[in-house]
Amino acid sequence: MDLPTVIKEFRESYGGEPDVVVSAPGRLDFLNTHQDYKGLPVVGVAVNLRVYVAVSGREDFNVNVSSWNLKIEGLEYRDSFNVNNATLIGGRWFGDYIRAGVRVLTSLYRIKGFNMLIASDIPMGSGLGSSGSLLVASLGALNELYSLKLSVRDIAELSYKAEHDVMGIPCGRLDQYTSAFGNTIVINTRPPYNVDRLNLRAQFVVLDSGIRHSTADIHPRRQGELLEALKSLREIEIPGGLARLIKTSYYDTDWEGLAENYHLLAPYIELLQVKLRSRVLYTIKAHRSTMLALKILKGLPVSLEEVAEELQLEASSVKEYISGYDDASRALIGLIMIYQHRLLRDLYEVSLPSLDELVDLSIKMGAYGAKLSGAGLGGAVIALIPSTSVGELVLGEAIRRGLATRGWVVEVDDGLRVDRG
Repeated sequence: MDLPTVIKEFRESYGGEPDVVVSAPGRLDFLNTHQDYKGLPVVGVAVNLRVYVAVSGREDFNVNVSSWNLKIEGLEYRDSFNVNNATLIGGRWFGDYIRAGVRVLTSLYRIKGFNMLIASDIPMGSGLGSSGSLLVASLGALNELYSLKLSVRDIAELSYKAEHDVMGIPCGRLDQYTSAFGNTIVINTRPPYNVDRLNLRAQFVVLDSGIRHSTADIHPRRQGELLEALKSLREIEIPGGLARLIKTSYYDTDWEGLAENYHLLAPYIELLQVKLRSRVLYTIKAHRSTMLALKILKGLPVSLEEVAEELQLEASSVKEYISGYDDASRALIGLIMIYQHRLLRDLYEVSLPSLDELVDLSIKMGAYGAKLSGAGLGGAVIALIPSTSVGELVLGEAIRRGLATRGWVVEVDDGLRVDRG
């Protein structure tokens, strides 16, 4: 998708020129998957698959929305409503995202109607944060159209509120903040939601399994299990200092404190029923390995012994793995990606055999590392790669074997962008 095509489609839909065209990137769920709704820091990567939103203002309060992607699929692609009555339709209707965005905006500002065209390179339900990107781009476009002077952080937070509070989707802030800010970032998912930029200009191959999933189906189950696990932990006689870290809510629980004291907490975690124990162990181990990865990404000294201990490997195995690559630091990050995928598979149970095969294939063909991206049980696998050629080899073989239906070699990209206006 490119700007001239978006403008052409807008003209065909509405018989005039757009006042504003804005785009926002898709995102890779790089490190600490399934942790943002627990208040833990997560690492997102914005990539050069983008959703474009073109808008023109109206003098009345009516809204018309058209989806180019749904149109070419032969599906219902138009929605209309009034700014002052943006009731949700339900049933995963695409227009609900725009309606929800309008509702959060009109709670703060008085705006008129608009005509909107959506055209996206980001496949829905494939683990690339399509819905978060759509909200960021839509609110970004309305911000420009009506000169609301919202900051990037404002747009990210309002996008989150539209999806989480208005639509009732139990997501965290990873998708919206990564899309809005762009590049590779650490998102601190507790107030004031600070964002730290990382200097990682890298390439990835995205392998779309073709298996569709729904965050709205997966997240509530895992969140319910976490609540049950915390309830069980609170009923165990744990020493006071540790017990005070455990709250009734998975968001209010001090997971970082529990991770720092894991060696003291471990005997009590072992008393939990297997499934509940696994959910707690995933949360702690994924976070600890993410903190290790951040040290590496920030260029801080890390020993092979430290990596080996955290990833439950022999130091000789770590040394042997990184010796096969030109970039030792990225190889270490790759090892952490592999470790986190195994945690997602074994302790959070959101992988599938076909996703595991994609991870193994990526590594075998030269990727530094790979893991699932997004909620899991389908969607995409992402692999950190040393070159475009490696990514193309991995993608071609994954499609040939029937493990992926499509994919992309992508680069780290900027965030929310005004393309015209």
